[in-house]
Amino acid sequence: MKFWAWDEKNLPSITHAIRTAVAATGSVIIARLVQMPEAYWAAIATLVVMQSTLGATLTLSFERIVATAVGASVGALEANFFGANLVAFAVAIVLIGLLSIAFRLEKTAYRYASITLAIIVLIPRSAPAWIIALHRFLEVSVGIIVALAVVALWPEYQPSAAKSADK
Repeated sequence: MKFWAWDEKNLPSITHAIRTAVAATGSVIIARLVQMPEAYWAAIATLVVMQSTLGATLTLSFERIVATAVGASVGALEANFFGANLVAFAVAIVLIGLLSIAFRLEKTAYRYASITLAIIVLIPRSAPAWIIALHRFLEVSVGIIVALAVVALWPEYQPSAAKSADK
């Protein structure tokens, strides 16, 4: 049994892996250059939204940025007024679900918003909740912007068979 053999049709996957590595590393470098406190969130955001095409990356990026804004806003409010109270946390998750329905977000965006909420509310911090929420939003934004730039400037390679099929 052969594990892997070179084939031109593997090039898009190889290219995507390299583009993703470049984008994720670049997003961390940029986040560190501007001294973001948790630069790794930029890389995580890049890894989440990187897709093979610009259109697919744009769609996922929009949902991710809206979800992060919703989760960060609800998280900052909940943490500011109720701290890490678990009843308030549960209510905030339901509120995010309702906001996701109102904004017509996919269930994936609801999960991202809830994860952002959990990070802001449940991880002990010394800074005010609004600062943590803002940092989280900015770190994710850097990752998304870098992913979009890389996908736009470095289109995925299409093998010659795929190119001729597109014509």
